[in-house]
Amino acid sequence: MYRDQTRFLIAVDCIVFGFDGEHLKILLVKRALEPEKDKWSLMGGFVKPGESLDEAAQNVLNLNTGLKGVYLEQIQAYGDPLRDPIERTLSVTYFALIDIHKYETQINDEYHAEWFLLKDMPQLIFDHDEMVETAKRKIRYKAALHPILFELLPKKFTIPQLQNLYEDVYNTQIDNRNFIRKLTSTGLLIKLPEKDKSGSKKGAFYFKLDKKKYKANFQAFLNLIPKPDKLVMG
Repeated sequence: MYRDQTRFLIAVDCIVFGFDGEHLKILLVKRALEPEKDKWSLMGGFVKPGESLDEAAQNVLNLNTGLKGVYLEQIQAYGDPLRDPIERTLSVTYFALIDIHKYETQINDEYHAEWFLLKDMPQLIFDHDEMVETAKRKIRYKAALHPILFELLPKKFTIPQLQNLYEDVYNTQIDNRNFIRKLTSTGLLIKLPEKDKSGSKKGAFYFKLDKKKYKANFQAFLNLIPKPDKLVMG
């Protein structure tokens, strides 16, 4: 029954987003093989026998960057017959969210991985630009409902850093007082006694995430930004 069916390759492509405390960035690699060799690409690879899609994505991420245990979520499949000029290849995309400072020393130089500001990233190979745009929409929608953006932050962070992150993700200005009021009402944050004084003498208090409340309230997160059906790509 299966003998007459056409066989084709399955790949995974990982869209890795990182936050450095001020800006949202994307991690890209130089493609190591033809076609489009040495051009900028998402990090990807073929699914090996015995691997699930999730395992393949985790292994691709680890091989290219040394990263393990990061937030990784499947987005969608891309199956245009002409998307890869060499072989019919179906690609399943994932996005990963990481704190850049936590992992910056683990990036694998062999694959020429490099961070780019999201707004300044170079043109990518094949349909990878489309994949990035889809990932941005997915994150914006998901972050409006769940506190996934905390995955991009260090263990202790300031309110200005958190606001910078939301503004970068949604490409918009957020009212400071309203943001703080809504954030406080979630009960997700624990205020720490120490301050970050790198930006001013007065400084800003550090906060940390209440992990128990984070897990308990993940499916009932109070919106900090516009409703998902009103989100517009920037």
